[in-house]
Amino acid sequence: MLLLAHEAFPKNFEVATVDHGLRETAKKECAFVKEICDEKGIHCSILPVVVAEGNLQAEARFARYGALKAWAADRRLAAVLTAHHADDQIETLLMRLNRGSGVAGLAGVRVESREEFENFRIFRPLLEFRRAELETIVSDKGLKAIQDPSNENDRVDRARIRKALSDVDWLDPIAISKSAFHLAEANEAIEYEVNRYWEKHASKKGSAIWLKSHPIKETRLRLMRRGVRALGGDLTLGESARLEEIIIRQGKGNISGILVEMQARENELFLIFRSEPKRS
Repeated sequence: MLLLAHEAFPKNFEVATVDHGLRETAKKECAFVKEICDEKGIHCSILPVVVAEGNLQAEARFARYGALKAWAADRRLAAVLTAHHADDQIETLLMRLNRGSGVAGLAGVRVESREEFENFRIFRPLLEFRRAELETIVSDKGLKAIQDPSNENDRVDRARIRKALSDVDWLDPIAISKSAFHLAEANEAIEYEVNRYWEKHASKKGSAIWLKSHPIKETRLRLMRRGVRALGGDLTLGESARLEEIIIRQGKGNISGILVEMQARENELFLIFRSEPKRS
């Protein structure tokens, strides 16, 4: 990404490299990137982060994008470009298929992300390039790409999938990347309907939010998440599905301190969102 950006728009970009502090060689790897930038007169920032306990890959991603967001704001940059490529896309898609993800998850890595990071704009211009193509660009410039040892760690989902795909020659990552793009467009269409329906059918009554139930399950679950978030709670789409099952059985359910109740009024179903009373 650094080399391509330098060819495409020299002196109009900066570089950041994130030190997750997860292995001894991390500082040397960041210093290597900065050395290349210094040779080319490119401003480079090394961003050290602290990765919280839990799912290592997820927490590292959260810390990384948090640091990049702060860096971009501090440097007054219009957007951040990352070097995700077509092979990353197929690995991401297969990981999420294996977890039973819905449309939002199967949209894969987006060419552009904004809402997810609160108007922090991220572009991924290399999603139609293969890993081998990018490695050739690097080697042609006389550089040796640093290999992340986690790519060989069988405890990491992505590493296992990458190994499984290494001998598979009938899958086309470019075509799969295009499928992920089409799924991203479908996801945008659903989100458009969610926003339209919320504006038309959600209303505040006292301290509660009333929402007319939507007939399509995928949209209904996203609206349920929207209602919970509107009152300061949070839940995933998977949690929304489980909450809906509870509500269907019991007439109500709660999550993140929010009570969600189903009521019938004038032959129509409504979801009612309330903050649970504080326990004394």
